[in-house]
Amino acid sequence: MTAYRQILYNNYHSTQSGRASGTDRTALFLRERLQFSREVMPLLGNLNPQAKILDIGCGSGSLLAALNEAGYLETIGVDVSPEQVALAHEMGVAGVKQGDVLSVLQCSKASFDVITGMDIVEHFTKDELMVILQAAHDALKPGGILLLRTPNMDAPIASVFAYGDFTHELLLNASGAQQVMLATGFHKVETLPSLMRTEGWLKEQIRRVCWALISFRLRLVLFATARSSRNIVFTPNLIIKAVKA
Repeated sequence: MTAYRQILYNNYHSTQSGRASGTDRTALFLRERLQFSREVMPLLGNLNPQAKILDIGCGSGSLLAALNEAGYLETIGVDVSPEQVALAHEMGVAGVKQGDVLSVLQCSKASFDVITGMDIVEHFTKDELMVILQAAHDALKPGGILLLRTPNMDAPIASVFAYGDFTHELLLNASGAQQVMLATGFHKVETLPSLMRTEGWLKEQIRRVCWALISFRLRLVLFATARSSRNIVFTPNLIIKAVKA
């Protein structure tokens, strides 16, 4: 790792993910687990409960916890941050280890049914990402699924997520995501909106109305500039789902 990565990833929870959440580590873990239950589980469809799943850049293990809660027990997580791995162990998440994502992928040829990577794409350079995606492709079984989440540069005020973390290197929108996935051998590439939800019934209804108005305005801007809004995603995060042929 480069020097800045060694410094920042060593205590990533304290200086970034935990700090930015504005809450304690247990509350953050539970909130993330609920978010993943709502956002990721529906994308797995009728996946076999015995499916082998690898979560790269697993952080506190909140996605693994959501997967385990849904009945998927053949799960492994890897993260470069010792603090994040220690937090995962503290939260009782099994199968989490500290390590280099690329090394794990390269040692796992055709081993996994699903590989997930939540908020990890943006931490690589362009060259690094292409290598990671090719290694992920090789680590999947035929028909395996790669599921990623990353900040979306087509979102309004995209800089909130894109530049809210000094370790971010690479930023994508739906079109760029489709390009790199297809170029690295994947097919059936889908770029999907991330889940947006505010707790509290009234707040959520107000948010929905506001988002409908904002989305309409964004599509109107594209129309006025003679561009199509087809295949453009506006949510703060972008979900990328692709399949190995």
